[in-house]
Amino acid sequence: MVSQSSSVGYTIMGKTADLTVVQKTTIDTLHKEGKTQKVIAKEAGCSQSSVSKHINREAKGRKRCSRKKCTSNRDNHTLERIVLQNPFKNVGEIHKEWTAAGVSASRTTTHRRMQDMGFSCRIPCVKPLLNNRQRQKRLAWAKDKKDSTAVECSKVMFSDESKFCISFGNQGPRVWRKRGEAHNPRCLRSSVKCPQSVMVWGAMSSAGVGPLLCFLRSKVNAAVYQEVLEHFMLPAADQLYGDADFIFQQDLAPAYSAKATSTWFKDHGIPVLNWPANSPDLNPIENLWGIVKRKMRYARHAIYHISYTYDILVVYVRLPHEDIILHYISNICGKKTTYGLCTSFQLSSYSRSI
Repeated sequence: MVSQSSSVGYTIMGKTADLTVVQKTTIDTLHKEGKTQKVIAKEAGCSQSSVSKHINREAKGRKRCSRKKCTSNRDNHTLERIVLQNPFKNVGEIHKEWTAAGVSASRTTTHRRMQDMGFSCRIPCVKPLLNNRQRQKRLAWAKDKKDSTAVECSKVMFSDESKFCISFGNQGPRVWRKRGEAHNPRCLRSSVKCPQSVMVWGAMSSAGVGPLLCFLRSKVNAAVYQEVLEHFMLPAADQLYGDADFIFQQDLAPAYSAKATSTWFKDHGIPVLNWPANSPDLNPIENLWGIVKRKMRYARHAIYHISYTYDILVVYVRLPHEDIILHYISNICGKKTTYGLCTSFQLSSYSRSI
């Protein structure tokens, strides 16, 4: 039997609907203002008994009854220890190891407990593998550079090379598909034995990207690298800095750190920034390469021939990235400080657990 009520709305089988979030908020607000339950019931649009029950429930802080969990706190601590021992295991492996420890729980319960602990399955960040000596040097470098200002960072001309593969077309790391579409050609990720690639060299600063790109077709030694500096780096420096002084940044590749290359910089009067080994994550030009690679990966057209890649790379690198570049370079000083703290934490905590 359904009857209509002027205050509540509709009453079904003698039981009114639960209070909405808006009604509960209205009751709490008016109750704090000292209004009577009769006035509150009229404003909230519910019965006076509902107002009284809600106020008493909030005053006692009584929680709603729920089913008792099948795992204890000790079982949850065991699960957390299993996850921390190897966070790269999947849920099935973790569940199997947890049940082997004497816990009776389903795979869904295992996943739910992991989520309650704050664990989420994410794609891990890729960082260079470091030994203790490299960590010590990077930490010392970060402490030395942590007080650098944005003006000092703007004087640095960052350089790096990157490899671009042309066999991925518009494919990404994941795909949206429906059930039964695992082998649909639209949802497949193509693979080749020997993918075509092109190696490029570029430079950038807070003023923008260098005007030229060098497509490296041979093995880079000291002589080849000096030609790159002569024909590509110097014109880029003239356009970005003019007659102003600047500091050149490069990594510690054998061709870059050779004595002949060091002599070339001294002869041209160009200071080189002291750079720690195996530290590509500190170079802001890596963000530019990431932007270009993402644009190529998610391009509508597929790239099948290496000759097209040259044109596409030139077009993408010459896109207006000045605001993004300025953002990354202006934050590099703060990144250095954070990086020093993270490196110190790695030395004190991570190295002990290895």
